[in-house]
Formats: sequence, structure tokens, C-alpha cells
Amino acid sequence: MSLSAIRLLRRHPCKALLLLGMLLTAPAHAERLGDIANFQGVRSNPLVGYGLVVGLDNTGDQTMQTPFTGQAVTNMLSELGVSVDGSTNMQLKNVAAVMVTAELPAFTSSGQEIDVTVSSIGNAKSLRGGTLLMTPLKGADGEIYALAQGNVLIPGISASAAGSSVQVGQTSAGRIPDGATVERKVPVDLAKNGSIDLELKDADFNTAMRAMNAINQVFGSGVATARNSRIISLQAPIDDASKVAFLARVQNIDINPAAPRPRVVINSRTGSVVMNTNVTLGRAAVAHGNLSVVIDNSPIVSQPNALSGGQTAVVPNADVNVQEESGALQIVPDSADLVDVVDALNRMGATPSDLMAILEALKRAGALNAELEVI
Repeated sequence: MSLSAIRLLRRHPCKALLLLGMLLTAPAHAERLGDIANFQGVRSNPLVGYGLVVGLDNTGDQTMQTPFTGQAVTNMLSELGVSVDGSTNMQLKNVAAVMVTAELPAFTSSGQEIDVTVSSIGNAKSLRGGTLLMTPLKGADGEIYALAQGNVLIPGISASAAGSSVQVGQTSAGRIPDGATVERKVPVDLAKNGSIDLELKDADFNTAMRAMNAINQVFGSGVATARNSRIISLQAPIDDASKVAFLARVQNIDINPAAPRPRVVINSRTGSVVMNTNVTLGRAAVAHGNLSVVIDNSPIVSQPNALSGGQTAVVPNADVNVQEESGALQIVPDSADLVDVVDALNRMGATPSDLMAILEALKRAGALNAELEVI
């Protein structure tokens, strides 16, 4: 207990007990409802477009191998009033065909600017120093929602000389901050028949009931109704000003979400294993050992006698050695804490790749009390 708390307890014991009671009854893991749930319909929309990056320093597409780049240049020049013979073989090394992607946030109005990502789809070596020409960005419905143009920022760098090259980071993709101007907004209809759906990011019946009760405690009974483990229907005001204030208050309500389900995530590409704090182990016995086969090839030179009439020859000599590490049966005790789980697995001396096989075997044996997800 801190010194200030002791002084408060001596001078004002009633206030100190009241403060202590508030601390004990306060939620230990309260979170804003706006952090664990979204309003249905409030979402971003992906945009995509095909464009050209010009002004490259001989690092663009090789048009002989990427004919679509030359075709795109021909079409662009035709729209600008420049006639190009279709039979002309253009060798353009300072132009690259790219795909342009962006995210159109909800409630974005015409005239606002959004970031775009530019990625090469040909064989361009680098987009450094290039400029993206005006590219229309379309949505899933095929309509144009934004126009992108600007200088491409490349995070990586590459250099080559005398047949040797070095590259640091990615040079075939970059970004243009505020590189697209929104031309059309996506309509968002929040309230359908006076009802707004609040959607939990992680479906859980306990969290849905707690959120419903917390909302009804603030606004009154019947305002919130939990339809299932994810959707909570809200009766919202009719006018827009009151609706915005209502949604803002809903987002700021603190609740205690249910504990996340025990889960172990295994990345098979990188060998990483991540588990949350609710993972537990049941009592089990594990035998783990590695089998390695080492083949050592040491060729020898056979030299015949001077009068034998033979020829010098190289004779292969392979030494095959099989080694198997001891894999004694080890008891994994009951573990109710994440630290105990990690200690129990570390005692087996398994590498991350071996740990994947052990966790999968423990799951099949019923000793791993968690969901096993492989990505």
C-alpha cells in the first residue's frame, strides 16, 4: 500500500474503504465496446486499377517479354491524340505496367484523398524515381470511385555493376501518400427500419449478453437485443444528430469481454509458435528424438604399380553414418498457467519445427486444451 493511501486511511477511514471497494469491484479487464465491435455496414471497400509508371532509369519492363506494357502505352498515346503504328516494336525501358490498389474508408466524400499502393506486374527491375500516370480505381461493381496519380515512394534500393548486383528491401512496389482523389462515395445506410446492428469481432455468447446488458443499463431496457453470439440489434434515434450521439455513447461503454478461447497458432512457413494465456496442458507422456543420416563422400585416387600397365583412377569412397538422439519418455505435468506450459515444452529441448509435431500429437492425444491453428 502506498504512503498516500495509508494517510487517507488514517484521516478519512470511510472514504478510504469506499475507494477500496470501488477498486475491488471495478472490472479487471474492461474494454471499450468500440474496440471489440463494429457497426454493421461501416466498412472500407477495396479499389483496384491498372496503370503505367513512367520516368524510370532503364529499370522498366522489357516489352518483348511483357507485350501488355507496349499495348497500354499505345492505347494511352492514342487517347492523347498521338498515332502509333501497331506494327512498331517499341523498346521502352523507362515504363512499367503496375497494379494500383487502395482502401476506400467508410463515409469518405468526393474530393478527399487516400493512399495507394503501386505494384509491378511485369519484369521491371525497380520503380524508383517513377511517376504513376492517371489511373482510374474501380470497385467490385466495376464503377470508378477514385483517380490515382503521383510520384512513387520506394522503400528499397538496388544497384548493379559488372554483372554483380545487390538489393536491400523491395524495389518493385511502393506507395503514394494521398495519391488518389475520391470521385464517388459509397452510400452507407446505418439504420434499417430504425435498427442498427452491432457486430462483435469475436463471436461469443457471454460477451454478447454482457454488451446487451451494459447498453440497456445506460439507455434503458429494450434498446439492445442480442440476436446471436455476434450480432446485437440497437434501436437508434431517427434524426442524424441524435443517431451520431447515440452511437458515440455506445462505443464508449466499458464491458468485460469473455476470456478468449485457448488457441495455439503455428506458422508452418516461418516455424513460429504463438499461444495465448488460456492454453493449458493435461498430464501426458512424450518421447522425442531426432534421427539424422550423415553421408560423407571422400574420393580416393588409385595409383597402380609402374609395371602393371594400369591407369590412375579416382575411386568413390562414401561413409554413411546414422545417428539417433535418445528420446526418453518424459512426463508432461498438468499445467494451468502459460508459463508452466512453456517450461514443460522447453524441458524437452525441441526446436520450433519439432515443437509443431509435439503440439499436434498432444492435441490428438487430448492433452492440449486449446484450438490448434496452422497458417
